[in-house]
Amino acid sequence: MDALKLIAENSVKKEIPEFEIGDTVKVDVNIKEGDRERIQVFEGTVIARKGSGVSETFTVRRLSYGVGIERVFPIHSPNVKDVKIVRRGRVRRAKLYYLRDRVGKAAKVKEQLK
Repeated sequence: MDALKLIAENSVKKEIPEFEIGDTVKVDVNIKEGDRERIQVFEGTVIARKGSGVSETFTVRRLSYGVGIERVFPIHSPNVKDVKIVRRGRVRRAKLYYLRDRVGKAAKVKEQLK
């Protein structure tokens, strides 16, 4: 099992910015439509990070026309072109699933001041 982990870690050479739970990020995703490709930006709050190594994923949530949309992105996916940090959030939880039940200002994450 350790040999598989070593091979997986050596095969991935992608630079990933240091983002954490509660940060607002812009994720550039490669979308294939027929034979054409385009990059779509998905902006939202990171509510979860799961896994480690090659299989690590993160969940981004945003509100679109009053409806909550969540997308799970594998960090090392070739379809995830870039992750840009818009603002840092100050949270005290590892998972922000409680934001699903909140609306309006209650669903906001405070900004971290440095």
